[in-house]
Amino acid sequence: MIKVLAIAVALATLAPLAACSTTDPAEGNPWYQIGDATYDSIKAATLACKAKDGTFELKKGGDPTHMGDYQCAAPRKGAT
Repeated sequence: MIKVLAIAVALATLAPLAACSTTDPAEGNPWYQIGDATYDSIKAATLACKAKDGTFELKKGGDPTHMGDYQCAAPRKGAT
């Protein structure tokens, strides 16, 4: 009975941690669903971003090994 109670207390203690978000609120996807930033994935994303006249860059404070931490920034007004 004590073991069951200890397990219940442990689960009740850890349950709120499950609600912690690992997602970027703007993206809605956890980093592990976006994938790793490999040479090929960065190259493909850079080309796709350039096709939209954007600049593919790492977000401020981002981890360069996670594709979800990169963004296609819109071209700045007045830039040539």
